Amino acid sequence: MMDFFIQNAHAQGAQSESDPTSFIIMMVIMFAAFYFLLIRPQQKKQKAHTALIAGLQVGDEILTAGGVLGKISAVSDHYAVVKISENTEIKVQKSSVSMVVPKGTYDEA
Repeated sequence: MMDFFIQNAHAQGAQSESDPTSFIIMMVIMFAAFYFLLIRPQQKKQKAHTALIAGLQVGDEILTAGGVLGKISAVSDHYAVVKISENTEIKVQKSSVSMVVPKGTYDEA
C-alpha cells in the first residue's frame, strides 16, 4: 500500500514540466482580468467625474467630497464659489465636487 502513494508522488513531480506557452497564456488571462475588473471601471469613473466637473454651472446644487452641501454662485477654471448659508460662501476646488444633487436638496433657510 505504501508503494501506491510513493508512485503518485513521482507522477506528480513529472507533471511539473509544462509548456512555456501555458505560462504566457495564463499571464494574458491575468492581465485581461485585471483590465476588465480594475482598470477599465476606474477609467470610466474618472471620465464621468471629469464630465461632471466640466458641466458645473451657477445655480447647481452640489455635494463636495468633504460633505459640504451648497449652491454654486460662481465658477472659474479651477474653483467654484459655493453658498452654504445665507451669508456664507466658500471657495472650493472643482475637483472636490463629488456629485450634483437634485434641485431642491439644498435649503437656504
